This record gives sequence, structure tokens and C-alpha cells, in this order.
Amino acid sequence: MLRTAQLDIKHWGKQRTKQMTLQYHLQLNEGDVGRYVLLPGDPARCARIAEYFDEPQFIAQNREYTTFSGYLNGEKVSVTSTGIGCPSTAIAVEELIKIGADTFIRVGTSGGIQPGTQTGDIAIVTGAIRDEGTTRQYLPIEFPALADPEIVLALQQSALGLGFPFRVGVTHSKDSFYGEVEPDRQPLSSQLTQRWQAWRAGGAICSEMEASALFILASLHSKRAGGVMTMVAENEGLPTDQEGEKLFHGDRAIRTAIDGVKRLIEKDQQTATG
Repeated sequence: MLRTAQLDIKHWGKQRTKQMTLQYHLQLNEGDVGRYVLLPGDPARCARIAEYFDEPQFIAQNREYTTFSGYLNGEKVSVTSTGIGCPSTAIAVEELIKIGADTFIRVGTSGGIQPGTQTGDIAIVTGAIRDEGTTRQYLPIEFPALADPEIVLALQQSALGLGFPFRVGVTHSKDSFYGEVEPDRQPLSSQLTQRWQAWRAGGAICSEMEASALFILASLHSKRAGGVMTMVAENEGLPTDQEGEKLFHGDRAIRTAIDGVKRLIEKDQQTATG
């Protein structure tokens, strides 16, 4: 079991040596994280994800960024929260890349778009609609935000192996949460509704707020990125029963991501040994 974050912060603060490579926002040094990093939005979800690691250890907490590291299949892995939205996600990914991370999986929740989606179904995303402002400051909007095929395949194999219901397809990354969930009360209600209908007609499977930034930055830096999200069915609202809350808070997505990382590690190790 993990110790409480409060105890870990106190313990780590006594032993951690500040180095020149300390990243300003994440408060992380080179060596603090593994090359494989899971990226939930919610800082509170980091400890839950780290429980699946071997030898999990709290590393740092600053602003919306909380980090734990541990091991899977003998390889160092980490989890870092990104906070909500593309701006904070871009900061996290930029700084993680600077200290050695090269494989990222977004783990979180999303709103289902396609008819027939059930709350708790898994979304394994292949790309993202860039309906946000952050990535426009990196690449022209015509450039696609794509997930890495190896990660998509690993996550799909994991979901199949675990027996979780899932869809594979494009996610919609946006800036406004309430523009999606309460469009009728917005001044641009007709435009928002029309665009939502377009995403559905085009086959987008879910909507969230971080994937496009992750994918664009991975492309720019020649890194690997993917995403797995638990979906909430349209017009159902937030779950109110205990089982629904577990699904909403990502248990299926977490387990799929953990198994997916193990598959990636195994493949990378085989490639490295020839």
C-alpha cells in the first residue's frame, strides 16, 4: 500500500537533492521519472494508478502536477497529472520530455459521442480533433494530431484481454467543458450544437480536453503518445451509484493503460535485445 501523500512529501523533501535540471512547473529532475509516463488529468488519480506499480514512490507535487514513480516488468515507469486542458498538459509533456520521458499514455474520462455508448465503455483514441487553442501555437491547424500506432495496438490488445467493452477512434479535444455539456445556455448554442453533430457524423467517439496537445507535442519531439479514456454516455450525467462512480473515475481505463504499458515494455525489450 502507498503511504499518504503528506508523509511521502515530508520524507522525500529530506532526501531529494535539487539539481540544475529541475523543471520549473513539475519540480522534477532527470532520473525522477521513467521513459513511460501515464498522464491522468486529476492529481488524486495518480496515487490510484501508482498502486499498480511495483515499489511505488511519491516524487513531487506542485500546482496541478503530482508525480509518482515505480516499476512495471522491471522497467521504471511514472504517472504525472496534467490538470485540466491543453495548456497545462503541454507544460507537463514539454518538461517530461526534457528529463527523459518518451512514451506517454493519457488516462482519464471523456464524454461519449456515438449512439449506443454505455457509461464505462473504453475509448482507445487514434487521433484528436484540435478544437482548442494551445496546439495552434505549435503547428498549423491543418497538421493532424495522431496517436502512435504501437500504443493504439497495445491498448486495444489490453482491452480485449481484460474483456472491457471499447471503441477505437478519434477524440474531440476542446477548451470549454460546459460548452460541451451545457451548450443550450451558451450564447453560441446553435454553433456548438452544429459542431457536435459534425463530430458525431464524422465518427468521433469521445470528447475530452487534453489529447490533442499530447499528440502534437509527441509529433514535434518524435515521441510516442496514445490515450485511453472511460466514456460517460451522452445525456446520462455523472454516475450516482458506487459501481458507476468506479467506472467514471477510470478503473477500466487505468487497468487497460497499465496492461498496455507492460506490453510496450515487453516489445521494447525484445527489440533492444535483437
